Amino acid sequence: MVFSFLREFAVLLTAILMAGRTASAFTAEIGLMKANEEIDAIQTLGLNPVELLVLPRVLALLISLPMLTFIGMVCGIFGGMVVCALTLDISPTMFLSIMQNSNGLQHFLVGISKAPIFAFLIAIIGCLEGFKVTGSAESVGVHTTTSVVHSIFVVILLDAVAALFFMEMGW
Repeated sequence: MVFSFLREFAVLLTAILMAGRTASAFTAEIGLMKANEEIDAIQTLGLNPVELLVLPRVLALLISLPMLTFIGMVCGIFGGMVVCALTLDISPTMFLSIMQNSNGLQHFLVGISKAPIFAFLIAIIGCLEGFKVTGSAESVGVHTTTSVVHSIFVVILLDAVAALFFMEMGW
């Protein structure tokens, strides 16, 4: 259980939730700015819209997704400990001992190392779709939906590739 939760489930569930919430928000915000010609105004002022709009969003997600993944890991382990104590009569001390013997630190590091990669991809996809908006409210909706679908697809695909890679490497 510790293996699967620390290595796969916590980071994957957190990334999917953030892809649905954050990619759509990034696309809608930037898309509405594009539809209202605010991005053209930014360029007219001599400012770079990528530095002004994309970089802060990418950095914010690079900070928040690993933190949320860590919180998810802690909550998942605590929940597993409670379930084991209530249904399997495994004491919390024994649960922590089993977790310690199962090389939990390595699984934690593998899981947490995926979070910044997922964060970067989610932010870039969300912002890129926002810049693709043409000018109507319908276009904002279409690109917002597209950003969520693409973000979730990329996260799941990359997680599967990472799982195969780590399995082949023996990590």
